[in-house]
Amino acid sequence: MGYIALYRKWRPTVFEEVVGQSHITMTLKNQIKNDNIAHAYLFCGTRGTGKTSTAKIFARAINCPSPRDFNPCNECEICKGILNESIMDVIEIDAASNNGVDNIRELRENVKYPPAKAKFKVYIIDEVHMLSQGAFNALLKTLEEPPSYVIFVLATTEPQKIPSTILSRCQRFDFKRVISDEIFKRLKHICTQMKVEVEDEALKLIVRNSDGAVRDSLSILDQCISFSEGSLTYEKVIETLGIVTDEFLFKLTDAIYDENSKKAIQLIDELINSGKDINQFIKDLINHFRNLMMTKMTESLEEVIDMSKENIERLRVQGKNFELNTIMRAIDVLSRAETEIKWSSQPRILLELAIVKLIQPGMDESIEALLDRVSKLENKLYNLKIGKAKEKYTSFIEKNGDLEITNKDVEIPNKKEDINSSIRSEKKFKEDIVKDNIDENNTICHSSNVNFKEIRAKWDTILKEIKKRKVTIHAFLMEGKPIKTKGNQLIIAFKDGFGFHRDATSKKGNSNFIEAAILEITGQRVRLKCVMEDELNDFSNGSDEIVEDSNESEKEKEINMVKEYFLDFEDKLEIIE
Repeated sequence: MGYIALYRKWRPTVFEEVVGQSHITMTLKNQIKNDNIAHAYLFCGTRGTGKTSTAKIFARAINCPSPRDFNPCNECEICKGILNESIMDVIEIDAASNNGVDNIRELRENVKYPPAKAKFKVYIIDEVHMLSQGAFNALLKTLEEPPSYVIFVLATTEPQKIPSTILSRCQRFDFKRVISDEIFKRLKHICTQMKVEVEDEALKLIVRNSDGAVRDSLSILDQCISFSEGSLTYEKVIETLGIVTDEFLFKLTDAIYDENSKKAIQLIDELINSGKDINQFIKDLINHFRNLMMTKMTESLEEVIDMSKENIERLRVQGKNFELNTIMRAIDVLSRAETEIKWSSQPRILLELAIVKLIQPGMDESIEALLDRVSKLENKLYNLKIGKAKEKYTSFIEKNGDLEITNKDVEIPNKKEDINSSIRSEKKFKEDIVKDNIDENNTICHSSNVNFKEIRAKWDTILKEIKKRKVTIHAFLMEGKPIKTKGNQLIIAFKDGFGFHRDATSKKGNSNFIEAAILEITGQRVRLKCVMEDELNDFSNGSDEIVEDSNESEKEKEINMVKEYFLDFEDKLEIIE
C-alpha cells in the first residue's frame, strides 16, 4: 500500500483516542454498557473534531462480539471487516454527492434487509445537511421507525440547515472545538511514535493554525514533516505555512504606534516580496492585537495566550503603549479589511490602506477613530517634557465663573489635573478694549438697551473678526442667527439638529469672547442668549430658561461630546507647542 496521510493513519480506533470529546464518548460507552442504544444519532460540530471517527468506533463497538471495556477490540473478524470496509453491514454515505430523492429511496429499500454478519446495520450519513428537501422527506418515516437492527448516525457541520422534523427524531451530540493543550499532546505523542524530532514551539504554531480541528493539525504536521529534513523547527513551520514571525508582528505594531508610515510600508513590502499570504498575515495581525487586548483584560496571560514567556512579556510591554480603544479600533479595521480582501483582486492595496488607517486615525471618520485621536493628543499633551520652562502667552481663563484677562509669563503646569483646571486659552484679544469695559468684579458690563438693527447690520463683520481670532468659535456661531433682543440680551437662534453648536456657543468662555467681539465692533455691551428655533415662542413669553434639545439623539450627543473634547485638547496642545 502507498503512503497513508497522517490523519488517516492516526485516526482514533477506540473512544479514549478521540481528542477532546469525552462528554460524548463517555455517554456512548454508557449506552452500550446499559444496552439502551438509540436508533438515530446526530453528530454536530466543526470540521476535524472527530464526528465520523466516533461514528465508526461506535459502529464497531456495538457489533464487536468481544468488546474491551465497551470499546471495539479491532482484532476480530467483524472489527477488521468494518475497518477495511469488507463488511457491508456498516454503510457510509456522502450526502454531498448522494443528496437526491432517488438515493434515499434506494436506502429505504436496503433497510429492509437484515445485516449479513454483524448484529446491527449502521448507516453513517456524512454532511447530511446537503440532502434536498425531498430527500429529507423520504428519509423521515424510515428515520422515525427503522427496523430494530438498523441504526442511523447523521453527521453535519451545519445543524441549523436540518429540518426540525429530523432533529426531533435524533439524539443530538455537539462536538466542540478541541482545546490547544489536548491537540498539542496528541501531536507530541504522534511525533514520538514516529520518532520525529520536533520543537515544542513548532507544534504550538501548528496547533494555533489548526483552529481547534485535530484533522487540520495532522494535515499541517504531515506537510511540515515532508518539507523539513531532520528535526522540525519553528522557522521551518513558518516557511512551510507562509506565515510571519512574532518578531515581524512586533515590528509592524511598533511602527503603527510610532505613526511611522514609511517603516510600516517597508515591512509590508518585505512581506509581499517574501511570498507570504496576505489573508493569513491579516489573521495573524488580528490575533496579535487580540493578544494586546488581553494584556488590558487580565494578569494571567499564560492562560489565554499560547506563546513563550519571553513573547508574553514583550506583549505586556507593547500593550502599555496602546489604549484599549486604540486596540479595539485596530481589530475592527483589520477585520473589515480581511472580509474585503477575500473578494478583491488587489489585496495588497487594501492591506496597505488598513495599515495607513491605523497609523493616521484622521483618515477614519468613525467615533472610534476620533476617540483614538483624542487619546493620542492627551498622551502627547501630558508627556511633554516641559519641566520648569516658562512660556509667554495671552489667554482667557475661566475662573469662578468670571472672565479673567492675563498677559504674563506663566509656568506651564506639569500635572494633568493642573492643566485641566487652568488652561482655557484663546488667541490674543485687544486687551485695552476689554479692560475699559469690565467692572470691579472683572466681568463685562452690559447695556440695559441694545440696538439690534446695528448688530444685525454688522453681523458679518463680527463673524469675520471672530474667525480671525478663534476659528472654532466662529464655526459654532455660523450655525446661529441673531433673531432679536430682550433688554440687554441678544438672542441667537439655532436650527434643529445644531444643539451641540448652541451648547458650545453658550459656554462661558465662548459667549464672553463673542460679547467682547460685539463690543469691539459695535460698541454695545450685550449678554448672549442661545436658544433653538423651536424655543423662541417659550422665550418670547418671558421664560429665560432654555429647554433641553429633545431632537438630538443620544448617539449625536455622544459624538458631539467627543468632538468638543477633541477640539479642546487640540487647542491646549497648540498653546504648549
